[in-house]
Amino acid sequence: MKWTDTREIAIALLDAHPDTDPRYVRFTDLHAWVTALPEFSDDPERSNEKILEAIQMTWLDEAD
Repeated sequence: MKWTDTREIAIALLDAHPDTDPRYVRFTDLHAWVTALPEFSDDPERSNEKILEAIQMTWLDEAD
């Protein structure tokens, strides 16, 4: 899984953190959680605020 796989990452985060409201997750925590996913295999340094925001919004969409 790469940083560009926002939907896959969002679904994996939903499974890993089912009781978490994505609206209140700090980007530093989100970055750590994404890079800790077993399926994640991208360079941790390749993320940025735009990517993290896209993941957060997709996670919020998947949670609804």
